[in-house]
Amino acid sequence: MTETAQRPTLEAVAARAGVSRATVSRVVNGGDGVREPLVERVRRAVEELGYVPNQAARSLVTKRHGAVAVVIAEPETRVFADPFFALQLRGISKELTAQDNQLVLLLTEGRDDHARVARYLAGGHVDGALVFSLHLDDPLPGLIQGAGVPTVFGGRPGWSDGSGDVVYVDSDNRGGAREAVRHLVGLGRTRVAHITGALDQTSAADRLDGYRDVMGEADPGLVVASDFTPGGGERAMRALLDRRPDVDAVFAANDLTASGVLRVLREHGRRVPEDVAVVGFDDMLPVAEGTDPPLTTIRQDIEEMGRIMARLLLRRLDPHTTDDPPAGVVLPTTLVRRASA
Repeated sequence: MTETAQRPTLEAVAARAGVSRATVSRVVNGGDGVREPLVERVRRAVEELGYVPNQAARSLVTKRHGAVAVVIAEPETRVFADPFFALQLRGISKELTAQDNQLVLLLTEGRDDHARVARYLAGGHVDGALVFSLHLDDPLPGLIQGAGVPTVFGGRPGWSDGSGDVVYVDSDNRGGAREAVRHLVGLGRTRVAHITGALDQTSAADRLDGYRDVMGEADPGLVVASDFTPGGGERAMRALLDRRPDVDAVFAANDLTASGVLRVLREHGRRVPEDVAVVGFDDMLPVAEGTDPPLTTIRQDIEEMGRIMARLLLRRLDPHTTDDPPAGVVLPTTLVRRASA
């Protein structure tokens, strides 16, 4: 038989540091009013003893759980197949870890999951929520607001009433789309098509608006709705070639869509970029550099979007922060030229 080592206690830390238990509690739980020399003694004792605070007891003192929910309004088959989500989660995780917070991932397979997510958030398990990939008819924003949990959204809100209380982080989707289409027009292309993302998401709607800013009321046959997936890009490109076989350029709503577009063009014997130039959106390197030919695309800093989302939420949760975070942060985009256009 082996004896289980006793877990170090606050009393043991206090004895090692030569201070009171109350002083140790204030230092461990981030309280004020302890002189710096005593803080250093307590921290040294914590390290020497390997003391780990009891999270349940700590929550009673700080009213914080040290956990943040990340809610992705997509089924897990989509989340784990799309590198966009991995990049955004990596940015979120890095920022939360740096501030000693845990990430709790919540996915929604369908409408039945929305009530479950709302109950979890309202149950006091987390300090706040980061929510992204919402659709315009999604009930989650209202449910989350009802749960009373501080929240930062990824993507421009399409449901806001304009009150300014919705904090979000997004990229310049419309401006990036304009730059993509201007690039294609600058190459001398005159029949520029757009294969959209899921138009019940503001990112896709904004990219369509950016296309129209440059092309005006172009031939409606040059716009084909899709869903941000490679398969959707393939189906849309086949429909586009049936409808407009003379198309000479395609702006795809994201890199995954563009990868499907390139596969169909190759199947139909269309050379890229000689016959049809293609531009995507995202600059997800495993996708954009792995297509044939490598993809010209609009770069958005997906990982940085996740970092800023987490940073804004932690600012809202910090009792020492006196200024309000900005209601909306929109990051710039840039054109990255490769061989497809």
